Amino acid sequence: MADKKRTIEQCKLAFDFIQKLFHEVSYLIKEVEGNLGRELEEFVIGKSSGYGIFAKSSLGLDPGGVDLWLRRKMSVFFVPKNVTKDGSTTSTNINDDLKAIYLRIVLDDDSSGFEPVIYSGVIFNIKNTLGGTKLSKFENYPYHFEINEQKIFRGKEKFHYEDNYIAFDSELKKVNLFDITDSDAIMREIVEPTLSLFRATK
Repeated sequence: MADKKRTIEQCKLAFDFIQKLFHEVSYLIKEVEGNLGRELEEFVIGKSSGYGIFAKSSLGLDPGGVDLWLRRKMSVFFVPKNVTKDGSTTSTNINDDLKAIYLRIVLDDDSSGFEPVIYSGVIFNIKNTLGGTKLSKFENYPYHFEINEQKIFRGKEKFHYEDNYIAFDSELKKVNLFDITDSDAIMREIVEPTLSLFRATK
């Protein structure tokens, strides 16, 4: 009986902890969003189907699907207000001048002893390699990035990526999530370095 009671308590603690972690991540994203929105460029968060994150997920009952019930990795992007149509969703055309601020949060991966991290930086030199008008909006791609994240990111901070749909360059800065303890750290470790990268990128 004692073992069952302990298991129930541990289950409740585990869910409470994960829910608190998700709330903290959402507050962090919203604070980054608020700070970027006050900049000269008036950045807005990308919304492909509403105000949310981009993440690989599944409701499938096969083992691979069950592994994706819990979101371990997620991302958002931001673009200057003048390069997108902003409403309940955004619509951002891919062109030679487009560049986006990209924020990717990795809470867990397959490494033992892994510490949750945030990658923040810039995606630029974006090309629609599919051609034509199909998938010509940047909002079509962040889910594609998450689905193909092992091919795209591979722990690198500066890289070029190309497939049959999109090509881009990226420069991202990595910081440990649990080192971000207050608003000053968000500005110092995420917003300011990312803005510098965005403004320096041609």
